[in-house]
Amino acid sequence: MLLNWIDTAPRRILGLISLACVAMLAFGMYLQHVVGLEPCPMCIVQRYALIGVAVFTGLAAARNTRGWWMSLAGIAVLIAGFGAFVAARQSWLQWYPPEVATCGRDFYGMIENYPISRAIPMIFRGSGDCAAIDWTFLGGSIANWSFICFVGFGIVMLVLLARHLKGGRRGGAGYSMA
Repeated sequence: MLLNWIDTAPRRILGLISLACVAMLAFGMYLQHVVGLEPCPMCIVQRYALIGVAVFTGLAAARNTRGWWMSLAGIAVLIAGFGAFVAARQSWLQWYPPEVATCGRDFYGMIENYPISRAIPMIFRGSGDCAAIDWTFLGGSIANWSFICFVGFGIVMLVLLARHLKGGRRGGAGYSMA
């Protein structure tokens, strides 16, 4: 049934992924502004990855041209993979915290005070902030859940792309882009 839906409504699936990303971003804003949790540099990078996935899947869902939505969905898969990498790195830091937990600079302080070639490695090195677990749900931290969501989005989009690449060659009656 799910594969049938993937075959018949790829743009709806991309739209749902976009909405899920927006919901995750809204929840992150809630945790920051209402609950009072401050995001670490890796959390901010994951937010940017969520924005990227939301924008590209939203644009892909907006147009009925097959090449358009498949190209944008492919870019969204790459961004989801990057987001999963950052979330996995942060999860690893949480499971194996550094011996010396320093708070380090915030994300914007790194970008403003260092050239990008030095700031990016500093972000991925993590800090005491990145290793801290301030919130959990069902035993998983925000980074753990972020990783699961990025991987889920990526798998769904890869299946969608694979089925439509395969289906596009054979044509097939009843093929719909709705």
